This record gives sequence, structure tokens and C-alpha cells, in this order.
Amino acid sequence: MWATIDVHVQPRARKTEIVGMHGDAVKIRLQSPPVDGAANEELIRLLSKKLGVRRADVELIGGASSHRKRIRINGLTASDVHRGLGVG
Repeated sequence: MWATIDVHVQPRARKTEIVGMHGDAVKIRLQSPPVDGAANEELIRLLSKKLGVRRADVELIGGASSHRKRIRINGLTASDVHRGLGVG
């Protein structure tokens, strides 16, 4: 079982936080800059912590250099993910 979600990332934010929805994507602000994968790594850490899964269970499968990213989370359903992030 796994879930795939779309995320809209705003790097270089004042603080790291899950904002809500941005169209059909979860909007997340990240303090890290989009340099050398720092924002992507912070995103993966945030999602694994919020959802209570291992970092290895959160995988960036699309949009590595874009604001819009596609994330796969192993072990959860899409509704579990949205509920865990407080957006659904």
C-alpha cells in the first residue's frame, strides 16, 4: 500500500509549515533554500515526521527542481496522508 500526493513547495520561507491546499496540491513552506537539494531533503524530513513513517518510506518521484513535486509515501493511503497533514 502506498499513496501519491502532489505538493506545492515555497522555499526560503520564514518558517517551515504545512499551509493547506494550493489547488489539488498540499502547500508547504520550507525554510531551506532550493540549493543542492536542501529544500527537497527538508520536505522529506517534514513529511516523514508528520506522518510517523521512516524517511525511507517518503520518496520524491517527480519535480525535484520544481515548486510542484510528486511524493510517494509507502505504508499509507492518500486519505491517511491528508488526515496526517491536517489538510483533508
